[in-house]
Amino acid sequence: MEPAAPPPAPAPPAGLVCAQGRNLRAVLCQRCGSRVLLPGAATFARRELLLPAMRKKAAAAAAGGGGDVLWEHWLVRDMFSFENVGFTRDVGNVKFLVCADCEAGPIGWHCLDDKDSFYVALERVAHE
Repeated sequence: MEPAAPPPAPAPPAGLVCAQGRNLRAVLCQRCGSRVLLPGAATFARRELLLPAMRKKAAAAAAGGGGDVLWEHWLVRDMFSFENVGFTRDVGNVKFLVCADCEAGPIGWHCLDDKDSFYVALERVAHE
């Protein structure tokens, strides 16, 4: 099976990204509304990432195969920029990001080979 071709590169989502490419609005958990990132804490990025289907943290860590290919993310360069995020156990060289309050996720992805890149999928979070 051939890899998915990237979708055309549309403009970043209107109302979510400032002229500098940073998030204009707070990023929240879709399930419980817990604040994940403050405005200005992340940069809009396009990258193909496969995230398992949304579920509780323990199930997300054990999930194998399947999931969603997502392209639009908030890129966070410092893990201390998060207001509220949890991590699954290592799945190969990846940790998935989950809501630290309700453990819904994965909402994002972090490769252990790159200590300064944390991706939060726009489709998996809400904005206020």
